[in-house]
Amino acid sequence: MKLRLAACALLLAASPLAFAASGDASVGKKKSTPCQACHGNEGVSPSPDFPNLAGQYPDYLETALKHYKAGKRKNPIMAEQVKNLSDKDIMDLAAYYASLRALTVKY
Repeated sequence: MKLRLAACALLLAASPLAFAASGDASVGKKKSTPCQACHGNEGVSPSPDFPNLAGQYPDYLETALKHYKAGKRKNPIMAEQVKNLSDKDIMDLAAYYASLRALTVKY
């Protein structure tokens, strides 16, 4: 019985991130078509007016998309793009863009 209680205590004390759901990058790639006009085919923007998404941390991308959807971040283009995205859509897109190789600076 003590062993069971100890196991339960460890589960409760474990980081919530360990139990967080994650997105599917292959599904996110399929969902990324509308994003490509501004953020490029592989998450590298063709214009300095739009940010590169490739290689960003998935939790950052998820938070940013959720903030656009909730109106915490103000951008009329992004607000329109995210308004119909589910939490699963957001996680999939974040997983896809996080899986891409980011730009690197060569010296």
